Amino acid sequence: MLQPSFLREKRDAVIAALRKRQLSEEELALVDQIVAADDQRKAAQTSLDEALAKRNKLSEEVGKLFKSGQREQAESIRQEVSELKTIIAELEAQLHAAKADLQEKLYQLPNVPHELVPAGGGEQDNEVYRAWEGELPQLGAYAKPHWELAQEYKIFDLELGVKITGAGFPLFRAYGARLQRALINFFLDEARLAGYEEMVPPHLVNEASAFGTGQLPDKEGQMYHVTEDDLYLIPTAEVPLTNVFRDVILEEDQLPLKVTAYTPCFRREAGSYGAHVRGLNRVHQFDKVEIVQIAHPDKSYDALEEMLAHVSSLLDKLDLPYRILRLCGGDLGFTSALTYD
Repeated sequence: MLQPSFLREKRDAVIAALRKRQLSEEELALVDQIVAADDQRKAAQTSLDEALAKRNKLSEEVGKLFKSGQREQAESIRQEVSELKTIIAELEAQLHAAKADLQEKLYQLPNVPHELVPAGGGEQDNEVYRAWEGELPQLGAYAKPHWELAQEYKIFDLELGVKITGAGFPLFRAYGARLQRALINFFLDEARLAGYEEMVPPHLVNEASAFGTGQLPDKEGQMYHVTEDDLYLIPTAEVPLTNVFRDVILEEDQLPLKVTAYTPCFRREAGSYGAHVRGLNRVHQFDKVEIVQIAHPDKSYDALEEMLAHVSSLLDKLDLPYRILRLCGGDLGFTSALTYD
């Protein structure tokens, strides 16, 4: 979450960077609204502090007057203290409301894109950061899509997934199940060798955790919500892994902290349909091995480059052709400042 002081000091630069996300003028106005809300919070805090200081001073005077026998004057001031208690309660309510308003506005503001992020409205504007330099496989005119191959070789079964649960929940079987398990083990072992601590986190998180990584309120409609217990199925292991360190103060010499986990991931993918989402594209449940680093802010982009190199090395070892895209502002995640895909 961005801090009001940062938005106040870097207001013009922040708005210029946010324009890369193709935000409307109304959405950009949120920056000034946050600064104004912070001013209201400060004013409410000052008024409350002054009232509390006055109450404490008068209470001290009351005690001295009673000790010196000036009972009538003491009772008069005590009445003033009683009236101050009512005023203080009102000021506390105003401060609480001001803080809540500021927090709500901060939750609505996306992260500021890094200077390397290209401007653009969607995936068509993403930048090729690194192209595949080797020879690409020639599939030929009669190549089959992956969902037909999966059916032919019994790798995964979409129809059984529909029968058991619904669309978007594939059932892996035989070679597909074995391949899935082998890849998970391979990715976890490689992460461990690269210095990541393996964890097995919960697959459901509470609201505070979902807010902690920005899934709420931005992706509320994309998360599966267990309403009776007010818990959310995780869309990625990044959510529980990052929240391991929520509200924890770390010393600089403890950084970077590197953790990894395999989890199933759940995403509603509301609004996803059409030929481009056939097979394993845009499914509601999938397995993923996640790597997370908690790094010093001055070294965060170095950590990102290290993680990018690690993931690239995995594809190299599997001899899989790939390219790396640098996402444009319009395709950038809500909490992201720079994303490689």
